[in-house]
Amino acid sequence: MTELRSVLFLFFAVLVTPFFGIAVPLGGLFGYRPASFLAAVWARSIIEIAKICCGIKWEVRGWENLPSEPSILMAKHQSAWETLFMECTFPPQCWIVKKQLLWLPFVGWGLMGIRAIAIDRSSGHSAVEQIVEQGKKRLGQGMWVSIFPEGTRIPVGKRGRYGMGGAILAARTGAPVVPIAHNAGEYWGRYAFKKHAGTVTVLIGPPIATAGRTAQDVNRDVEEWIEARMRELNPERYAQA
Repeated sequence: MTELRSVLFLFFAVLVTPFFGIAVPLGGLFGYRPASFLAAVWARSIIEIAKICCGIKWEVRGWENLPSEPSILMAKHQSAWETLFMECTFPPQCWIVKKQLLWLPFVGWGLMGIRAIAIDRSSGHSAVEQIVEQGKKRLGQGMWVSIFPEGTRIPVGKRGRYGMGGAILAARTGAPVVPIAHNAGEYWGRYAFKKHAGTVTVLIGPPIATAGRTAQDVNRDVEEWIEARMRELNPERYAQA
């Protein structure tokens, strides 16, 4: 049954994605807001399809922690689910992504439409400067900035190295950081075809102040908050960590 439900999800997801893959970049010709709106509709469509076909529901705690001003979202990365959830739930945002994602048909075009900051991770310092330069511009335009500090999807129960790019952007701009923890990987696995029924718990943390602080301190606070919440969500997964 799980396999069949996963096949149905894939069928409907593939069915709707090409339309938005064209509509989002076209919307971007008129500014980031039309593109972001269309991207949010697509993302909402996909997680609703996952809910109907695969039984993946969600609950959110901490809505009251969201600041009113443009902020930097830094989240745990376990699957594709949280990317979709963040895109359709939080204010219009741009993503810091690896440039290879722009080569993907439809999805890559959509990332360009919402003004994603695409970086070459191998370029080191220049990549960080690109994040700061473009991220500062996006924040000034009223967009939020989203980043997975671990850089890639991490298996459930594991911790990746938290990169400094988002923290450096936060420290240089003074924008607050909103940490996000979740257990989506329990139901929508890392690169997994099969999706499992269950309820994803999303925890939104209090904003982390960044003005006048070092990037190292900001990054440490983000990592400590997220990883502590992960152990609260699924302590059995971290018993050996």
